Amino acid sequence: MLPTDALHTLNALSLNEKLLLPTAPDKNTSGKASFELGQKVQGAIQAEVSPGVFKVRVLEQMLQMQLPASLKSGDVIELQVMSLQPRLTFSLVASLNPLSTPEKLSQTSRLLSSLSQLPLPQSAARTTQSEPLWSVATLPPNVTELAGKLQQSLSQSGLFYEAHQAQWLAGMRTTAQLLQEPQNGLTEHAPFPAQSTAHQATNQVLDSIPTVLQPLVHQQLNALETRQVFWQGEVWPEQAMRWEIHEESPRHQPAEGAENIGQWATQIHLDLPNLGEVSATLRLTNNGLTVSLAANGETTRALFSASSSQLNATLAERGIQVIHTSVNADGAS
Repeated sequence: MLPTDALHTLNALSLNEKLLLPTAPDKNTSGKASFELGQKVQGAIQAEVSPGVFKVRVLEQMLQMQLPASLKSGDVIELQVMSLQPRLTFSLVASLNPLSTPEKLSQTSRLLSSLSQLPLPQSAARTTQSEPLWSVATLPPNVTELAGKLQQSLSQSGLFYEAHQAQWLAGMRTTAQLLQEPQNGLTEHAPFPAQSTAHQATNQVLDSIPTVLQPLVHQQLNALETRQVFWQGEVWPEQAMRWEIHEESPRHQPAEGAENIGQWATQIHLDLPNLGEVSATLRLTNNGLTVSLAANGETTRALFSASSSQLNATLAERGIQVIHTSVNADGAS
């Protein structure tokens, strides 16, 4: 996935019609300037090294960046630092040369603007497998194996493809693992949709993404914006499950001087043959794990209460400290 602040940065670019400029250090540069997010600096264009790619001196550091064709050597441009990692990136705020034409909305910004108009109520990551995660209907699921399959299904959903690419470059993920994600499931010559004349202006920028992947890209952007992901599918034959992962504000104010860091929660929903509708919410903090179990049926809640100590002991054996367990009516977790 993209870095956490990428969506807000790119949305700002889209609204302000600024050009996004990833950079690369020039091999002959000797300066080591220090940049800060949001910092505005001036760049002096030195020379064009290839069509549309220029050497630009910024704070005594020589960088290479792609610029509008209207700019030329000797022009001075105003830049703003938009990101530091994984790559130093500027936005082109303005050209200080009165002869230069105004910069145009970048392709990236137009792409995000178009994708944001696609109808999608939530970023639901659905398993790409046609069969249940645990396919042996006659045997109870192996908990460890089922958990691994669930993690694999979400990991290979395509929502985290960019992060996995970075891991691949760092040698932390194999090529075979990366090829299992939807972005690599297209044929080499996958067709693009034909655009009618009436919609060509609006949808032209989407042509850079195959139709089948456009909803997935939109899901990625929604996940960044809402900071939540949904998965749904069959965990074993004829047993559906909904799984949600989201960030939420801490329930307790941090100590004075401590950083206010959000906590992550995960929740699963099942409608089981004998227990009815049940859900489990897990909240993991630096102090340990909070478990909230919920069920519609009074008998099921009583069973959960009687088994909670055994659950806590099992988790403790696996090195997970449970700081609180509660059992509630469904929807009260």
